[in-house]
Amino acid sequence: MGVGFLGLGVMGRAMALNLARAGTPLVVWNRTPERCRPLADLGAAVAGSPAEVLRRSGTVFLMLADERAVDEVLGRGPGGLGVDVAGRTVVQAGTVSPGYSRELEAAVTGAGGRYVEAPVSGSRGPAEAGRLVAMLAGRDEAVREVAALMAPMCRETFACGAVPGGLLMKLAVNVFLITMATGLAESVHFAESHGLDLARLADVLDAGPMASEVSRAKTAKLVSGDFAVQAGIGDVWKNSRLIAEAARAAGAASPLMEACEELYGETDRLGHGGEDMAAVIHALRARSGDRLP
Repeated sequence: MGVGFLGLGVMGRAMALNLARAGTPLVVWNRTPERCRPLADLGAAVAGSPAEVLRRSGTVFLMLADERAVDEVLGRGPGGLGVDVAGRTVVQAGTVSPGYSRELEAAVTGAGGRYVEAPVSGSRGPAEAGRLVAMLAGRDEAVREVAALMAPMCRETFACGAVPGGLLMKLAVNVFLITMATGLAESVHFAESHGLDLARLADVLDAGPMASEVSRAKTAKLVSGDFAVQAGIGDVWKNSRLIAEAARAAGAASPLMEACEELYGETDRLGHGGEDMAAVIHALRARSGDRLP
């Protein structure tokens, strides 16, 4: 049977394309059908519904926007799932709350399927290059099989124990990513507020010990004002909320993430929800009372 892929957004399409290029027999579906065309050009079958993807696939990846989208696609409700997952492995590759993932695991296994968490670290660039890092959780045999399937998409995969260990690990990684990128935006805002040469700031940052693939990409966006999406404001705001909620549930202090949650929410309300996370600088500028370009 083929490998199914439900959800071909910024990340999902890049991931599915790498599977197709590696020769994986794919069955794909997306709410907006035209996003399936590049996959079809590479030989993937385009299904008319999520149920058809499940009928034709042994393993199905979910790369959907949020929990509501997952529920809609799987027909999940009080009576269980609206699609047949018996004998299938359902792979949750998107970022949802750990509690929701536990519930979804119970629904899938209760219907005779297997469930694996496989959230990934990396934005559009690493996704297109097949250099994502995946954090897998679930039963050992299923995790091993999914890790092998994900090889064309990932630089590395890590087993993280039982569900929701993969999602908790992803949220822990995102604490560092989000606070780092937000601090970088604040650094650039500080520099522009003092009239410093932003290109020279970029040179200094790139030469220093804190430089990384992420810092170089985000600094370039902040200096040029090009906020074409790699990791969108809306998604980062959602992830910030998930982290803050998980921290509160564990009684863990998270003052930096609470500040980030506010800033990304403000950026979204300013009309930048579809831009890259570097656009958080707009919220900083608004707080400062200026409108620098």
